[in-house]
Amino acid sequence: MFAIIKEKGVTNMEQLWNIRRYQVEDAKDLFMMMEKEADWSGYTSGTGKRKYLHVLQTSLTYLLFENEKICGYARCREDDGFGVYIYDLLVDATYRGKSYGRYLMEQVCHDFPEQTVYVMSDVDPYYEKQGYQKEGTIFIVQPNKK
Repeated sequence: MFAIIKEKGVTNMEQLWNIRRYQVEDAKDLFMMMEKEADWSGYTSGTGKRKYLHVLQTSLTYLLFENEKICGYARCREDDGFGVYIYDLLVDATYRGKSYGRYLMEQVCHDFPEQTVYVMSDVDPYYEKQGYQKEGTIFIVQPNKK
C-alpha cells in the first residue's frame, strides 16, 4: 500500500537523537540492526546483501541515531519531481514507541517540501495509526507465474 505523508520539518528539542544521510562506513552497524529482524533476512546475507549494499548507495537513505547508535533508517528514491517513495523503514525493536519512524518520514518530507511522499508499506496498521492517507495498492507482477 501507499501512504501519503504531508508533515514537514523535524524537531529534536532534547538532542537525544539525530538524523543524517547514510555513508558507506555505516553499513556494518546498519546491517547489524537489520539482522535482528527475521523479515529482513533477504537483505542481510548472500546475494541479497550484496545487492542491498549497492541499493543503499543509489538511494536516499537516512539513519536515525540515539547516542551515536543506529536505531532506525529510511530508504527512499526521488522520482524527478513526481514524488518521493519510501521503500524501507525500520526502527530497532528496542527503540520503538519513541516516534523514531515518524521522525525519519518527517525528515524526508522536510528535505522534499514541494513533493508528495509515498510509502511502500507491508505494515499498513502502522501508517494508519500515524494518520496517513492510504492511496492505491501495490501488485506483484511476475510474468511467468500465475
